Parts: sequence; structure tokens; C-alpha cells
Amino acid sequence: MTKLLIVDDSALMRRLLTDIFTAAGDFEVAVARNGVEALGMLAAFAPDVVTLDVHMPEMDGLACLDRIMVVRPCPVVMVSSLTAEGAEETLEAMALGAVDFVPKPKGAVSLEIDKIAADLVDKVRAASKARIPRSTRLRERVREASAGIRTHSGNGRASVTGSKLAPPGPIDGTGLVLVGCSTGGPPALDALLAELPADFPWPILIAQHMPATFTGPLARRLDRLCALGVHEVERATPLVAGHAYVGRGDADLILSRRAGSIVALPAPSDPGLFWHPSVDRMVESAMRLIAPEKLVGVLMTGMGTDGAAAMAKLKERGGLTIAEAECTAVVWGMPGALVERCGASLVSPLPEIAGNLMKLLAR
Repeated sequence: MTKLLIVDDSALMRRLLTDIFTAAGDFEVAVARNGVEALGMLAAFAPDVVTLDVHMPEMDGLACLDRIMVVRPCPVVMVSSLTAEGAEETLEAMALGAVDFVPKPKGAVSLEIDKIAADLVDKVRAASKARIPRSTRLRERVREASAGIRTHSGNGRASVTGSKLAPPGPIDGTGLVLVGCSTGGPPALDALLAELPADFPWPILIAQHMPATFTGPLARRLDRLCALGVHEVERATPLVAGHAYVGRGDADLILSRRAGSIVALPAPSDPGLFWHPSVDRMVESAMRLIAPEKLVGVLMTGMGTDGAAAMAKLKERGGLTIAEAECTAVVWGMPGALVERCGASLVSPLPEIAGNLMKLLAR
């Protein structure tokens, strides 16, 4: 049984979430009314995963998350509102160490909760198996331990890098980098893009599974952190080297040719695909307009298999692909599926992906 701690100041929300996870059959559930109460339960209940509301009295979700990641790191899924403020707070939570988030239902919670129940259970199950990097808040954890507070790693699983392939030689000419990620993706994008220079020679397209309310704030956050210019794709947008383009949530990111130039644009989400923006659809779209040898696919942390089929096809046709290694991926679902399909030209820990891209595109 997976031990789940539900933290929410709403008695109704606690009851509804408890009912959902009890019905799932594989969770032992405990509840807390706020961050202070949750911190007091960490040692006694020892949760495998926590769901955490953002707005609570006494200690809000961000302050509670900050302490969890220092005192007893374990996977946390934020339960946040679908507002601009909620998006900013959720991205801050993910920077602090949260694994994933689930938007709160709109309208009457008791009537709408069933619409998010399946997604919520899937995300919490995946999060319970997520890897919390040993380096997360290490300095603060050592300080806490030296002060007599016992620390505990939320996941003792041995990490497996997988077989690392010999990196291919540099690519000549101009092309496109295609990046896909999901669970754990925003911090991974922080780490990847922050290491790339302003004169990076190729444009970068990004499909990160998120609602539309969140992708704009994500792009603005990355733009502040990185030397690259980072933009959300809201309309047909010409692609420029030294810039990264984040697909708008609740839609798919595709390429098209306009007046002789290739542009990125949002397209209505394909109902035949489960995750959006779809990595598979983005890569397939790029292969229709750009020679495979001018494409590099990067598949990073995320549950599921989105992107694995298309990137494996890209490698078969002569393109290059990089899968994030298991030792750094929060959830090794998407990159692991690419490796299982023998579709990765290179398996690389996250801190090395930017350097490998620079080597591949060196002129």
C-alpha cells in the first residue's frame, strides 16, 4: 500500500480526496488540515507521497513544501487553482521540489471532482515512485541533521543510468531541437536551458504537458532565468536561433510553412492523443518539413510514453535523439520508453544534456 498524506484546509476537499484514493484500493490515507499539522505527521506517518494545497492558514503550501524538502524529502503533488496567480505559485512549488501538480476543479468541487479523479490518482501513483534527487536542498538538510533533526530520503531506489552510447559527431547547417517533458519537467527545463548561451545556433521547440493557464507563466519564468529568449507559442511564430518556444497548453505545437518560412503555431489538441501539448505530434510535424538529419530530439522526465514513438522514428530516419538518464529523471517513463525502443542516440544525465547539444551543434 502507498502511504498518502492529504493536506488541505477544506474539510470537504479532504473528504472527497480521501474517498477517491480509498476507492482506488492501493492507498493508506492520512489527512492534515494545514502545513503545521502536516509537518507534525511526517515522522509518525512516514508518507510515501503528499498532496498539498497551496492556500492554507497558519502555514501555506509553499512554506510547508519548503520544510518537507529539508526535513524529510518525499514526492509532493501540489493541488492548485487554474489562475495566473495559481500558475506562478505552482511553478515556484516545482522549483522548490514538488514533483507534479493537479489543477483544482472549477465550480462546485463536489460536482466537478470526478472530472479530475482519474488524472489525480495516476499522477499521485507516478509521484509515489518518483526519484527525489539526492542533491535537493542538500546544504539545508545537512544543517538540519547537524542540529539534531533526523533526515530521511523519500526514495531509496538505486538509480540506473542505462547504457551510454558513444556520442555522434557534430551536425553541420541549421536545424531544430525538439524537447519533450512532463512530470518533473519545469525544473528540468530550468536546468537545460540555463546552460545554453544566447547565441545557441538552433531554435528550440518545447512540448511540456500543462494546461494553457500554466504555459505562459512557464515561458516567462524560463525567459527570466535563461540567456535564450523564451516565448509561449500563441500564434504563428517564425523560428529564430537563440530562442526557445514553449507550446501553449491544452493545444498541440506543430510546424507549418508560411511564405516560404517555417513557423511554429498552436493547433487544436488531437483527441486521439492523451497528453498535450503532444510530443509525438510535435516531432511528427517537424519531420514532415525538415530533414531528419537536421533535427535533434530530447526526451526528458515524464510519466507515460509520449514522444518515444516519434523520436524512435526520427532516429531510424537519420536524426539524433537524447534520452534523459534514469539517474536524474524524476519519472523515467517517457525517456525510458525511448530507450526501450532502442530510439536513443545518447542516454545522458540532465546536467550533461546542454553540453552534449553544444558539442553536437558545434561548427
